[in-house]
Amino acid sequence: MEFPFDVVAVLGERVSVVDQHLRPAGRRGPAHRGDLEQQLRTVIDELGKASAKAQGLPAPVTSAARMESNRHVLYILRDAEGRGSSKAAVIGFLKVGYKKLFLLDHSGAHNEAEPLCVLDFYVHESLQRHGYGRELFQHMLKSERMEPWRLAVDRPSEKLLAFLRKHYGLCHPIPQVNNFVIFEGFFSNRPAPQRRPPQKRPEEEIKPYSLPERDFLREEAEPPWPFNLTAGRAGGSPVRGSLRPFLAERGPRRPTGTDGADPIRTLNGGGEGERQRRASSLGRAGR
Repeated sequence: MEFPFDVVAVLGERVSVVDQHLRPAGRRGPAHRGDLEQQLRTVIDELGKASAKAQGLPAPVTSAARMESNRHVLYILRDAEGRGSSKAAVIGFLKVGYKKLFLLDHSGAHNEAEPLCVLDFYVHESLQRHGYGRELFQHMLKSERMEPWRLAVDRPSEKLLAFLRKHYGLCHPIPQVNNFVIFEGFFSNRPAPQRRPPQKRPEEEIKPYSLPERDFLREEAEPPWPFNLTAGRAGGSPVRGSLRPFLAERGPRRPTGTDGADPIRTLNGGGEGERQRRASSLGRAGR
């Protein structure tokens, strides 16, 4: 893919590494040049359009604006010789980035992971099957210190799956419900998640009584006799707190008869006239 400007001045190294700051590390000259930054944006946008067209996507997934808003890394491969032109051409690119995913293993168990993901990959149609794609992958794996079987690939095409199978032996893909694909060995040799021990509660001062108990033990109004006996009275016992919660309310006064006499005492023979008659009868019997 050729451009009307010098790609070497824009990209620098044969394989340029571009992050969200859009400043290739190997580019020579001043760090800030408006013309070079605009030309780099043009290169990234055109590569994204070509990749979307080759994959049959409705819209590009790679653009300069997307690069600035995400922590992705773009590996851009250029032609060193220029292929008969005074200006070098761009061969292809590879975009990767870390994403937090929920992945299924062979047993169907969910696993939370944050792998390095292959997000976009493109080599110009006229330059395929020349080893450029493998050169891009090798440079990325070395730079990221990553093994191929630990990658997760976003929506891989059949051509990309065949490429990974041929060059890296990834023959057993495991499709995911989120359209990513991982490969056999992805979950092997992965450290088990560390379980955090429960936090200890801070030691608190032990109090003899709680506030409600203290309120209950507070002295209240003196209860009625005989519950008002204190230790200072004969036969009394100390009263620690109020007994009012435990005493029923005093009931209504017992009814009396029509003559004012207590009906219970009358039934028991407790009337005044009855006592006099009993006393006189007992006197006569003693004579």
